[in-house]
Amino acid sequence: MIIVYINSTNGLSKSALETVTYGKKLGADVTVVTNGNASADLLSTLGEYGASKVIVDRSVDGEDAQQLTRLIASVAQTVGANTVIFSHDLIGKAVAPRLSVRLKAGLVSGAISIPEADGTVKVNVFSGKAMGAVKVNSATKIISLLPNSIQPEVSGAACSVEETSGQGGIAAIKVISTKKPEGEIPLPEAELVVSAGRGLKGPENWGMIEEMAKLLGAATACSRPVADIGWRPHHEHVGQTGVAIRPNLYIAVGISGAIQHLAGVNGSKVIVVVNTDPEAPFFKAADYGIVGDAFEVVPRLNEAIKKFKAAQH
Repeated sequence: MIIVYINSTNGLSKSALETVTYGKKLGADVTVVTNGNASADLLSTLGEYGASKVIVDRSVDGEDAQQLTRLIASVAQTVGANTVIFSHDLIGKAVAPRLSVRLKAGLVSGAISIPEADGTVKVNVFSGKAMGAVKVNSATKIISLLPNSIQPEVSGAACSVEETSGQGGIAAIKVISTKKPEGEIPLPEAELVVSAGRGLKGPENWGMIEEMAKLLGAATACSRPVADIGWRPHHEHVGQTGVAIRPNLYIAVGISGAIQHLAGVNGSKVIVVVNTDPEAPFFKAADYGIVGDAFEVVPRLNEAIKKFKAAQH
C-alpha cells in the first residue's frame, strides 16, 4: 500500500500530480492523504493520475507539521502502508523527517528517480552539484520527490473521496494572515523561467524581461541583489537563500552566476545565459550562452520568438 500526501489548499498543483504519478509507478494501490478546501469533485480527478482513493481531513492546518505528521501516521498505520511519498517542498521537508521517526521508517530526501530493482533511489546532493544513491532497508520507507523530476501521467479515471476529521489532533499553530505571491505562474510550478539581475541597471528596464516571459508562457525571477534593493519582489528571488527551482528552461539575463544563485537553479534541464562578461561564472553552468548586451540581445530574442509563434499559426 502506498500513501501520497499532497496539500490541496490552493487546488491541485503540478507537483501534487507528479507525486501521485510517482506513487502509481511504485505500486497499484495508491491512497492520497490531503487537507485543505479543494472540492471533492476536484480531488476525485487524482484518480486519473493513479490514485485509488483520496482521504481528506479539512480540520487539519497545513501549517502545523506535527498535526500533519499525526494525520499521515494514523492513515498509514490504518491501511498498512509500506511507502509514504511527499513532494520535496517546505511541507515535505518539515513533515517527512518527523514521520520517519514516528514510523521508524527510512527516509529518501530529494529523490529524482523511480527506485531501481534493488531499491536504490537517486537523489540530488550538494545543492544539485552531484548525485547520490540511497537505499532504505526498513520495512516502511518514506520518499520526498524533487519537483519536476517526472511528468504527470494520466492512467485512470476518477476515484472515490473519503472525508475524515480528528485524526491529526489539535493544531498548535495558528495562522494569523497569509500573503500569497503575485504573478500568473508560481515559480516552483513553472516549467519555463526568465530571470534577470543587476545587469538590467534598473527596475524600469524589466519590461523586456516580462515581455519574453509572456511570449514563452514563463514565470519571472531575479537574483538576490535585485530583490534586496527593491527592484523586484522577494518572492521572485531564486537561489540558495531564495526559491530553489528545477524548470525545463531557465533563461538568465545579466546575472553573473554566483555560487549561491547557481545552487538554486542548477537543477534546470536547460540553462541559457546572456551576459556582457565572457568570464561570468554562469557560462560554465550554461547549456547555451550569449555574450552580449542584454538591451540588444533580449529585444532581438523577443522578435524572434514572435516570428516563430506567428509561423506556427
